[in-house]
Amino acid sequence: MKFNTLILILILGLFTSNLFSQKYELGKVTIEELKESRHPIDSSASAAILFKKGDTKFELNNEGEWTLVTEVKYKFKIYKKEGFDYANQQVYYYVGGTKEETLHFRDAVTYNLVDGKIQKTKLKSDGEFKEEVNKSTKVKKITMPQVKEGSIIEYSYTLRSPYITNFNDWYFQKEIPINYVEYNVYIPEYFKYRTIVTGYEKVNVENLGISTGSFAQEKYTYKIDNVPALKEEGFITNIDNYTSILKCELVSISYPREPIRNIAVGWDDVVKSIYDNESFGSELKSKSYFDDDLKIIINNLTTNEEKIAAIFKFVQNRMSWNEKYGVYADEGVRRAYKQKTGNVAEINLILVAMLKEAGIDASPILLSTRKNGIALFPNRSAFNYVVAGVEVLDDVILLDATNKNVAIDMLPLRAVNWSGRIMRERGSSSEIDLLNVPVSKDNIIVLGEIDSEGNISGKLRRQLTDYNSFLHRENYGSVSEDSYIEKLENRYKGIEIEEYKVDNVKDLEKPIVELYSFKETNVVETIGDKMYISPLLFFTLEENPFKVDTRKYPIDFQFPIKDTYNISLKIPEGYEVEYMPTALNVSMENNYGAFKYIISHKGNSLQLVVNLDINAFYIPSDAYPALKNFFKMMVEKQAEKVILKKK
Repeated sequence: MKFNTLILILILGLFTSNLFSQKYELGKVTIEELKESRHPIDSSASAAILFKKGDTKFELNNEGEWTLVTEVKYKFKIYKKEGFDYANQQVYYYVGGTKEETLHFRDAVTYNLVDGKIQKTKLKSDGEFKEEVNKSTKVKKITMPQVKEGSIIEYSYTLRSPYITNFNDWYFQKEIPINYVEYNVYIPEYFKYRTIVTGYEKVNVENLGISTGSFAQEKYTYKIDNVPALKEEGFITNIDNYTSILKCELVSISYPREPIRNIAVGWDDVVKSIYDNESFGSELKSKSYFDDDLKIIINNLTTNEEKIAAIFKFVQNRMSWNEKYGVYADEGVRRAYKQKTGNVAEINLILVAMLKEAGIDASPILLSTRKNGIALFPNRSAFNYVVAGVEVLDDVILLDATNKNVAIDMLPLRAVNWSGRIMRERGSSSEIDLLNVPVSKDNIIVLGEIDSEGNISGKLRRQLTDYNSFLHRENYGSVSEDSYIEKLENRYKGIEIEEYKVDNVKDLEKPIVELYSFKETNVVETIGDKMYISPLLFFTLEENPFKVDTRKYPIDFQFPIKDTYNISLKIPEGYEVEYMPTALNVSMENNYGAFKYIISHKGNSLQLVVNLDINAFYIPSDAYPALKNFFKMMVEKQAEKVILKKK
């Protein structure tokens, strides 16, 4: 074992030494690199980045205008067919301001080994595409030619931006391993930036003063080698929240013989700049397009609660979301209302405007979706979503009309992400807690009977509340009853379902209630004169979802849950209970979770009550061993059998 460990250390040492001895330049492809059939550290990798290198510099023109110039060079290695997707690359750039960014790809080449010689295939013009994402964003894409297993792909691009307040985020990690990353940032002496490196990998930082050129600069170099691939661990909504990324924001400008100009903004400044944009604040003031409809909607309604419900339902039913995000209206609320479709901002700004016109104290709320990540400091790109909020006493009622299945005071799960920012017309703003949601319940009641052959028949009632009911409507609301019953029967290992009925699918303010009869043939095993019964029936958790020994990232359960099972089983005549599992009552530290298992029998009846509570959205990674053990105890307890014996 010690010898094997020593060999591994030597291999890693040689690999690392080789990394630092290399010159990371494009066009320097070797036959040895092309022959390499698997990554030396991660043999499972379908591809790897041999190096990623970037430089960000400032240019000053004769008019005193700065341009931020970023050049990025990539060298990929393709090991398997599954890695062919890395032949397709894309870069987004901003075109929505008074000045536009520009982006140019260069040096795009695919290398292959053919008959022992290096074959070089350059990217042609028909392999490069430009698309408009929205009014403010475009994307350039390239599709590399002649990509095969063993290919090496190289390319570079240059992004020129007139906006120096924020750099593009620099990623040190991807879903494939990266052998070497280097990023050099040259900051003129006049500028001060705030920087932060997120994630779990250690990035080395060096800085050096440079006095050449027309102004002094500070050079910051960020380096890391042997970066492991980002591995999805399950129970994660956005891996970017835990990825090693460099973020930069301009704090101040200090020119000679001029006072210091503070650039860094607070959240109130961010909110004000968004509100003052004509594609936001001005859209809220427009109301003539809905006046006639609003009069009909609120006619004869007297309370604010009635008006809120009626207006929300109207906008929710009328408008269809085009699946575009953003805090600004793309086409404008008037056109969106007429066409009955729009982006997030258009739909929910219409909702806010209608509520305000009806005398409701409504305001837009800015937030960042789960996939957009968490803002680490105030900046204008922190938000990508808008919802409506109605302030009532010390509470805020949340409304999002982009989704057909959310109730009043509920956001779709994509928008439940830590906190938002409510924007009041008077100019103030404040933070809104988006995680303050009720516990979502799954209540199951079963009345069943075991026959002499070990088959179970009975009736089941299931009630789903809050996000459990939301997910049911999202996943099955448009599915036919026959198709849904088939899915249920497959999920529960071949049970037979009859007399199915479901209530409140369309009534979003009420829980989903399912009722059906069932026949089950797989949870009782008969051996000789004994029956071995899984008392939790087809709801038994058979394996631990947490299998790895260690975990880097927090565990995201999406929302707090409370699952309750109340199962009553009548045992067949001529049998008696020989053995029953013991009760179990276990809780995690910090009240993260609790599990209770109580089973009893009286006469010819078994009674099982099981409760599972997960009380937190997120459980930190240092609690992972306890969480894994918590689920291990649950699985073991649920695997225990009730034993019946013939009298």
